[in-house]
Amino acid sequence: MKSSKSSCGVENTLRIVGAKWTLLILHNLCDGKRRFGQLQKALLGISPRTLSLRLHQLEKDGFVTKKIFSEVPLRVEYTLTPKGQSIKSVINTMKKWGLSRE
Repeated sequence: MKSSKSSCGVENTLRIVGAKWTLLILHNLCDGKRRFGQLQKALLGISPRTLSLRLHQLEKDGFVTKKIFSEVPLRVEYTLTPKGQSIKSVINTMKKWGLSRE
């Protein structure tokens, strides 16, 4: 039986962050905590359902933490975990590379 992990690091990385919007969500969380509405405004074109699904998966994978404040109205904040912080250098490298291609 074949393991779900590949010996290729790029393939393993894409398995985690390759879904549409995932890297952009992580990029937006690199600057600190964000609320759902803040993320949705920053990611023009993302549906609430897709954002919710991606955040849930990132939380499940240990990249994001979700903090719920028992207030009225309910407030929820998302932040990167230490595991999520580890992708910052990759995102910064991608940003620099993308800007150098303009």
